[in-house]
Amino acid sequence: MAQLPSTAFPWRSGNHITLLIDGREFFPRMLAAIQQAQQSISLEMYLCSSGTVFEEFRDAIIAAAQRGVRVQVLLDDYGCKEVRRHDRQLLAASGVALHLYNPIRLRRGIKNLLRNHRKVLIVDNVVAFTGGAGLTDEFLSASEPSSAWHDVMAEIRGPVIADWQQLFNRTWLGLIKQMQSNPLPLAPTFVGKNNLPEATGRVVASYGPQAHQVLQSLHRRIKSAQHRAWIVTPYFMPSWKLRQRLIKAARRGVDTRVLVPGVHTDHPTVRQASRRYYARLLLHGVRIFEYQPRFIHAKIALCDDWASVGSTNFDRWNLRWNLDANQEVADINFATQLVTMLDSDFAQSIELRQQDWSHRPWHQRCAEWLTGWIERWSGRLR
Repeated sequence: MAQLPSTAFPWRSGNHITLLIDGREFFPRMLAAIQQAQQSISLEMYLCSSGTVFEEFRDAIIAAAQRGVRVQVLLDDYGCKEVRRHDRQLLAASGVALHLYNPIRLRRGIKNLLRNHRKVLIVDNVVAFTGGAGLTDEFLSASEPSSAWHDVMAEIRGPVIADWQQLFNRTWLGLIKQMQSNPLPLAPTFVGKNNLPEATGRVVASYGPQAHQVLQSLHRRIKSAQHRAWIVTPYFMPSWKLRQRLIKAARRGVDTRVLVPGVHTDHPTVRQASRRYYARLLLHGVRIFEYQPRFIHAKIALCDDWASVGSTNFDRWNLRWNLDANQEVADINFATQLVTMLDSDFAQSIELRQQDWSHRPWHQRCAEWLTGWIERWSGRLR
């Protein structure tokens, strides 16, 4: 599938951006927005699976379509493989325009690896949501005090919504042209008045490894950080350049931290492979924390009062094969929301110490080497 153009979006003032923590906060807000929709709904999602959460969104979307709202749903073909055919048929029969990104076909070979990893909901061009969560029950365990997966979404109001809509439209139009079918009219990029406290924000997107605006922006922010440079990622497979940025930040006295999963993870081999980077980072003062209570699936960067929240992981596979997008925010209020949450997350984590890490057992070192070799080989796939 051809890469999309990498036009950068500008910084825009006049936004109101709120941090929503875990499914118990963000799913009700997202559903309420869909239920109140009057004109348009654009949903772009990677991970989906049939279950309680997906069915709630399915029913809300169908109800919106039936009352005349224009609904466009874009799901990744691989990411939604656990969505039942019955659920897809219900959406299509209700008048929802449903398309799958890069349907897996044997004849496509290695191009099947190209995936749309974005998670975005835009309603009436008045409110948008983006972050790391998918429409699966892992993000909301009704019978448990907390969900199995710890994640965040940003609720966005203001001018940057027009850019989120434009980004969605680009991907949608690209699919329509490939399918040679007649598209629904695209949702307008109208943004209503916003009288809420202002924050400056920017949409950043990736279109493959040669146009990875999210990563490029992160490098610049770590390089200029003066007080803190914090990264949260479920899959920490940093490039040499990113490792150097973190080390240099720590050397000049910046509070440099990386928060990653502990034993709770959906990819144990990736966690094992990432640990081979820890020794050098720890040696140079980068603090590494492993989150203990649940699987931390959030994708967050926080450098001083600049933040980036979205779908981007920092592993070679993600950076090479996935379409991603993040919301950048330059606002002390939003940064404070993140600091409050992350202070709690760090307190529930085990901090790895350089002295202890240097004495880890030989079999652990061997596992790191082996999984690291596999990861490096897979990263070379083109």
